[in-house]
Amino acid sequence: MYINKAMLFGNLTRDPELRSLPSGGQVASFGVATNRVFKKQDGSKQEATEFHNVVVFGRQAETAAQYLKKGSSVYVEGRIQTRTWDSPEKGKQYKTEIIAERVQFGPRGSGTGGGSAAPQNVSDAEAPQKAPKDDAIDYPEEDINPDDIPF
Repeated sequence: MYINKAMLFGNLTRDPELRSLPSGGQVASFGVATNRVFKKQDGSKQEATEFHNVVVFGRQAETAAQYLKKGSSVYVEGRIQTRTWDSPEKGKQYKTEIIAERVQFGPRGSGTGGGSAAPQNVSDAEAPQKAPKDDAIDYPEEDINPDDIPF
């Protein structure tokens, strides 16, 4: 059995570029930077950054192009693939990419929106109240005796 699996968590180095395939499907490509911190032999901290090319197909490509932007955190799972082609100017060319099977958005940074905070100059009486969740679980008030559990 052989395994070709890549898992990355990093930040986008450029906005996703969305293109259409001749078949009508969508493909998005973007770059992801990952950092690694390690100690050198002399004990000093060293940081190394790796840059990865990511390609996403189908509906995930559309979603990635719509919601991701340069600097966004992203988790990518996929496989590694190297393409080769002949260039008249440079000869044989190689490009290694992560073909994404799963793209998950990372946490949003502060200032990119997402959450809505009440303005600071609004008093508590004027601030909107949070609605209780309808699907909240009502736990019993009394203590549970472990001897009462049937298993």
